Amino acid sequence: MSTLRRGQIVDVNLDPTLGSETGKVRPCVVVSNDVYNARVPIIQVTPITAWNEKKGRIVSNVALDPTPTNGLTKRSVADCLQTRPIDSRHRLVQIRGKLSADQMREIDQALKIVFALD
Repeated sequence: MSTLRRGQIVDVNLDPTLGSETGKVRPCVVVSNDVYNARVPIIQVTPITAWNEKKGRIVSNVALDPTPTNGLTKRSVADCLQTRPIDSRHRLVQIRGKLSADQMREIDQALKIVFALD
């Protein structure tokens, strides 16, 4: 398996889950840095879910439109509140594509809000 890179969109099996955690096989954005991604199998991902108007207004969500580069098939949101660690050796299904630098800056801003980094 090749090293996963920050900003890639990958399909991940998030089951089993508990309570309100996001589950099933779904696209996720790799948000951990590439130094860790190259050295350990545990990476941080932000799940992607279908866009709707309500989700689009949430400050910790980032709207993503489908492009040939990112591999998404419909308008979606990266739900930065649901960021979680996964073991890529066991949960990775496939690599879809990657986000642009501008989209990753938006995700960085949402993560700063979620984790109170500013």
